[in-house]
Amino acid sequence: MLCMAPIMVLDRNIARFAVLAEESLAQALQKITDNRSGLVFVVDHSGVVEGVLTDGDFRRWLVMQTSADLQSAVLLAANRQFVFARDGDNPESIAAKLSDRVKHLPIVDDLGRLVAIASGRAQELTIGRFVLDGHSPAFVIAEIGNNHNGSLDSARLLIDAAKAAGADCAKFQMRNLKKVYRDGSPGAEEDLGAEYTIDLLSRFQLTREEMFLAFDHCRRVGILPLCTPFDAESVADLEAYGMVAYKIASADLTNPDLIEVVARTGKPMLLSTGMSDEAEIARAVNQLERLGAQYVLLHCNSTYPAPFKDVHLRYMDHLAQIGRCLVGYSGHERGYSVAVAAVARGAKVIEKHFTMDRNLEGNDHRVSLLPHEFKEMVQAIRDVEEALGSAETRRLTQGELMNRETLAKSLVATRDIRRGEVIDAAAIEVKSPGRGLAPYRRGELIGKAAVRDVTKGDFFFPEDLDATRHSGRAFQFRRPFGVPVRYHDMEAIVSKSNLDLVEFHLSYKDLDIDPATRIGQRFDMDFVVHSPELFSSDHLLDLASDVESYRKHSVGQLQRVVEVTRQLKPMFRTSRPMIIVNAGGFSADQAWPVGNRVGAYQRIGEALQLLDEQGVEVIIQTMPPFPWHFGGQRFHNLFVDAGEIARFCKQWNRRICLDVSHSKLACNHSQESFQLFLETVLPHTAHLHLVDAQGVDGEGLQIGSGDIDFVMLCRLLDQLAPSASFIPEVWQGHKADGAGFWEALSKLENFFELARDASHNTEIVNV
Repeated sequence: MLCMAPIMVLDRNIARFAVLAEESLAQALQKITDNRSGLVFVVDHSGVVEGVLTDGDFRRWLVMQTSADLQSAVLLAANRQFVFARDGDNPESIAAKLSDRVKHLPIVDDLGRLVAIASGRAQELTIGRFVLDGHSPAFVIAEIGNNHNGSLDSARLLIDAAKAAGADCAKFQMRNLKKVYRDGSPGAEEDLGAEYTIDLLSRFQLTREEMFLAFDHCRRVGILPLCTPFDAESVADLEAYGMVAYKIASADLTNPDLIEVVARTGKPMLLSTGMSDEAEIARAVNQLERLGAQYVLLHCNSTYPAPFKDVHLRYMDHLAQIGRCLVGYSGHERGYSVAVAAVARGAKVIEKHFTMDRNLEGNDHRVSLLPHEFKEMVQAIRDVEEALGSAETRRLTQGELMNRETLAKSLVATRDIRRGEVIDAAAIEVKSPGRGLAPYRRGELIGKAAVRDVTKGDFFFPEDLDATRHSGRAFQFRRPFGVPVRYHDMEAIVSKSNLDLVEFHLSYKDLDIDPATRIGQRFDMDFVVHSPELFSSDHLLDLASDVESYRKHSVGQLQRVVEVTRQLKPMFRTSRPMIIVNAGGFSADQAWPVGNRVGAYQRIGEALQLLDEQGVEVIIQTMPPFPWHFGGQRFHNLFVDAGEIARFCKQWNRRICLDVSHSKLACNHSQESFQLFLETVLPHTAHLHLVDAQGVDGEGLQIGSGDIDFVMLCRLLDQLAPSASFIPEVWQGHKADGAGFWEALSKLENFFELARDASHNTEIVNV
């Protein structure tokens, strides 16, 4: 982690901190609320500071009043004995006056007038709507510079392309050539390199008015405009426009006059450090601190293109220590891999040159990224930021847990063991897959009395170490309920509870089995079938595929599921069993554009019409944004959004299986109300998967261990889907004779009761 020590900054935007002495307390309190700093400074009409009012000062004044009037003058409640510093004091003496008690310090001139506010805080910089700190995403700048080659139309095209590529900012350059170059004009007596540069600049600059029109276009399309000024007149022009921050080019890091002019604006500054040695960087930092500037230093090598060997990304760590600030990277090397690596090292600003054509005239074009390359860089940066994650205690992801079960090893019984019998070492061996206790836990099992009957070849589970594990019993629900089963464990599971139904989770291999050979009796209960998602030859069911042959094959495989479901009917009482299907709409590398979804829903609706559904009902399951497909994560695009689900159901006269875990993850990802989601889709719900969820991809969690408010959920289920059946689809709930399912049902029984009590008392808090 790069240096993140607290720093002292001066804010010269004093208007948000200052109130006139005769203004009311109500006005002062409103300003305290608006500036979010907990105080205001009370000044007279000349700007002389007369006092300070903090939240604490107001409370102390309030308790002393017999009748408080918020229209009283603010000076009556202000603290007249306050700490201050003078403009021009060295930064160390100002910082020394800041403390836990004094977090904001008025800076006054020789006449006592308020000119700035000093504050000590952790590194943070606000540029427009972007807040940069140690945890924020990198601020990505498309450096257009003069790559518009003097054309406003080209500038607008570049702005549009930068926005489409994912840039946060489009940056330009502004210079008054007569002020920047000697003799007031681009002369012919310069060295060849300077002569070439001056010639380009003289031909390829936008006028002041054109530059402002380009900035206006940035704002219209929703990208932040910034600019690098090269002289004081350009700073004045940019201030007149309302620029929110400034970039200082590497060429001007050694120009204290320009740095001071920009710092005096009080705006945040991004300063490139190319072409400067360490002593020069330190000198600039000292000046910036003396001026109380807010700044980020950008590591940079100013050669075009820069050789990779000369970049020295590790220097960013040292640069952060020199600057006592956030750092970024301004790159001129080929490609974008170094910029992505800079983000991994902590860069909070990334700047890369941007062009539509690298063959255009001008040195910058050759080191610029094309729009598709810039877009790839932005995506890579965001991927890396997400992958950086946390340094907290490592936890297994859902995908890892799935793969661990498939690929790892676990403890297995070598012989039959009766309940109460002491388990010895000879009764345990290590075998794949990893569904049971991990091998390193063998010692915990040896000498333990068996808490259940164990058959030779059975896995040992964590529940075998816990005498308080949950077991099946009679449950009380006001709607049909059941549990997930496979052919091989159905009979044992059913015998342990008063289930109304079972939900068969079929594999593609189950489709080749005659159900009558696996279920030897008729059961007085209902059943639901969950269609396989994966079929032979790695075919993932996808009724939304735009490849007709693939889609038709999916329809054919789903028809096989329908046939197996019909074969199961004579063994149960259900007259029209439901078949749950994940209808498709997944993608491997990124989510679809929104516009792609309409046609995909249409293809699903039409595909379902090709099925022979006589005697069955196909219902589509709601999906999470990032589903786990056999140990790996994908993107899901359909049946994730509540409005789209409801529209599909109405258009095609379909019902759904609402998986609350999937849909809560979807709401977490979209930052939308889960309650509103439920209110939208529950009227179309035939069957439910009740299970908890956490974050954006933590699905299948035990009830009450995640983010779902089950009291609210159960209340809405009773109101909007009172007859919908359900199962607790807790991941690995079938282990240890269904212990996870029985625990879930016990908790749901309690939550439904709490929801009914809350409804009766009308004390529900909606989340």
